[in-house]
Amino acid sequence: MSLPLSCRFFKSTKPCVPPVCASLTHRYRPSSSLLLRCRPPSSLTARLCLSTPTAMGDLPDAAMDAVQRRLMFEDECILVDENDRVVGHDSKYNCHLMEKIESENLLHRAFSVFLFNSKYELLLQQRSATKVTFPLVWTNTCCSHPLYRESELIEDHALGVRNAAQRKLLDELGIAAEDVPVDQFIPLGRMLYKAPSDGKWGEHELDYLLFMVRDVAVHPNPDEVADIKYVNREQLKELLKKADAGGEGLKLSPWFRLVVDNFLFKWWDHVERGDLKEVADMKTIHKLT
Repeated sequence: MSLPLSCRFFKSTKPCVPPVCASLTHRYRPSSSLLLRCRPPSSLTARLCLSTPTAMGDLPDAAMDAVQRRLMFEDECILVDENDRVVGHDSKYNCHLMEKIESENLLHRAFSVFLFNSKYELLLQQRSATKVTFPLVWTNTCCSHPLYRESELIEDHALGVRNAAQRKLLDELGIAAEDVPVDQFIPLGRMLYKAPSDGKWGEHELDYLLFMVRDVAVHPNPDEVADIKYVNREQLKELLKKADAGGEGLKLSPWFRLVVDNFLFKWWDHVERGDLKEVADMKTIHKLT
């Protein structure tokens, strides 16, 4: 396989090792119908590959947490149009830059997991202080992205997204894969939203809403999660009141709040009755703001 142009001119006796180069050279290549918008190496990618492996301090956003920086440049998100058709891929870094979101209308596929225990309490997490977008906000169990790889591009019954959700529950919360079987995720719907985090970063996602009822052992990864808690309906309503009042500096993620305000409490009835599949609607894409 030939290397990208930016990597072929890497000036070192060592292989081109920055993660962004690896993702470019070992990227899954699906059929031509999925390659409508695959991007050539950006100027940012070229600068990264032309840097020496030891010059990490010279990288853009060098003050960024090392783990989060690696994920920003290594992970390739799936770009979609507003009908959820795959149009290409780009780095997690580019997909979360508000400048790119606004100028190029970058929209990527995402998922939000809502995991309940057998008492029908919802597991929430507080995002770590080192997260690039929305640090220290409280949100649903797990929120992330399927990546541009074969196993997470599978469209049939949202299998690719469910595979990604299982992967990230392990990464973020230490929940073993066997405790959250892929076939136990119930996709209930999709929503499209845009939300700035600060002046530089933000989200523009087509988000799959995945529900599951399972008792699991949780071992949070401190690089990803600052705190966790289970809440029942009344406790969540109290949390919402505190967030609305600005009490204790409590903040909720915008995507979680959209789900709460539009869907969550009526779906909670079906969680308790065990008939969630009755309210699943994967044909509609809810455009929310």
